[in-house]
Amino acid sequence: MPSEKEMTAQNAPVGSGAEQSNPNNTIIIPENEGYFNPYDEEIFEAQMQYERESSPNYMQTVSMPELYEMVYSGKPPVIDNFLYPGTYLFVGAPKVGKSFMMAQIAYHVSSGLPMWNYPVRQGTVLYLALEDDYRRLQERLYRMFGTETTSHLFFSVASKSLNNGLTEQLDMFLSEHSDTNLIIIDTLQKIRDAEGDAYSYAKDYDIIAQLKAFSDKTGICLILVHHTRKQKSDDNFDRISGTNGLLGAADGAFVMYKSKRTESEATIEVSGRDQPDKKYQVTRNKDTLCWDFKSAKSPCCEEPPEPVLEAIGNFITENNSSWEGTATELIEQLKIEIQPNALSMKLNVNASKLYHKYYIWYTNKRTHKGRMIQLRYDVNHPIMIQPTAPVNETTDIPSSSDKITPIEESNGNSDA
Repeated sequence: MPSEKEMTAQNAPVGSGAEQSNPNNTIIIPENEGYFNPYDEEIFEAQMQYERESSPNYMQTVSMPELYEMVYSGKPPVIDNFLYPGTYLFVGAPKVGKSFMMAQIAYHVSSGLPMWNYPVRQGTVLYLALEDDYRRLQERLYRMFGTETTSHLFFSVASKSLNNGLTEQLDMFLSEHSDTNLIIIDTLQKIRDAEGDAYSYAKDYDIIAQLKAFSDKTGICLILVHHTRKQKSDDNFDRISGTNGLLGAADGAFVMYKSKRTESEATIEVSGRDQPDKKYQVTRNKDTLCWDFKSAKSPCCEEPPEPVLEAIGNFITENNSSWEGTATELIEQLKIEIQPNALSMKLNVNASKLYHKYYIWYTNKRTHKGRMIQLRYDVNHPIMIQPTAPVNETTDIPSSSDKITPIEESNGNSDA
């Protein structure tokens, strides 16, 4: 009996008007061997990739071109030019004024009022004042802010330790206050489990790494108040009590110090991964005990300007708040000389800087027309309040005379 393949090939039309088939037009049905199917090839590659990723020896990698294709827009600062999302140590000697500074930051963020004429992104704040009681907090806040209260600022004078349920407590608070953008823990020592006096680099690194994982997951700013040690050092950040594991795991640190305890002026140095190093000079207000801004200066090794970002900053404004098009079209619009691929990579890498400096969100997407660039001005960013007096921002190299002068440590429990 003829096979189905042969029957299909030999059957010819019959009946009136039927034409004889032309042997020269015979359709050849290819065999499966050697036949290329792109869909099968994609399935094969996906299976191979799955097997590779399932291997216990698999290590995920990205190439440099793939890395430049990624866009990390970053998160808006909590206080412009001063405080950013992440996990930060705020370090100083007892009684130097750290707790007053923490109350000041917490009040301004929760109320949305500019701090030192720096715009603030309002959000709920949780302040764990673990070395205070509510009476002392009440007296301090009334002295600082009078009767001007804010319902977005919450306090607690007791919490669980880090390894005994603290993050679960914080998670519950965040679930009830989804707009939280700042948590202050005063002090770090109060949430550490009793481990004796022998702290190691590994233990110090691990405790900050746990807290950093929490802040990275939630996108908040987490400030950990901590103490300095008495030993002198050429680098003020080396005076952070404990091992280098604390600073190594944190996103950054603030070091607050005075040359003498009785002085009303203090210096705050900040160094972080996502913000430029800076040094702030502040003065204690004798009436309110708040810290007033005096000046700020940065090291001379600041990043060079980016003409492309500046051109986009002049193009996308509150009055011209959005634009979409290809890289080639953007080059024509900005009238700059750069290759389209180079422009795309530059914007991918500098997306966070574009927002922090010009309040412009950058994204790109693939369409049937190709890759499209989208630029959008954030019309909801905090409005800069014009200072009543000039703000002294300079770009100087910090003097070696600005090193910490040791202040006699106190045995008191309050770190006001």
